[in-house]
Amino acid sequence: MIEARDIIIRPIVSEKSFEMIEDGRYTFEVVKTASKPQISRAVEEIWGVTVTKVNTMNVTGKPRRLRQALGKTRNWKKAIVTLKDGDAIDLYGTK
Repeated sequence: MIEARDIIIRPIVSEKSFEMIEDGRYTFEVVKTASKPQISRAVEEIWGVTVTKVNTMNVTGKPRRLRQALGKTRNWKKAIVTLKDGDAIDLYGTK
């Protein structure tokens, strides 16, 4: 079985993700093979909150080039986790 800290890779830091925090929605990069129940359990286990909903999406890498060499960034999986009203996660040490 995969450990909870192995499922959640990192929080996503962007303007949009900060706006969603006000609504109790947190964005994470997760392991590609993680399912919604696994993500929910991992967040509940790590931060001790109640998860009400999990939305996931596979993000495809963008094409990039370095001089003449063509390539692309890696593919990854994103999860948007909605918490129960009143629950919060202090991801960025703001409290």
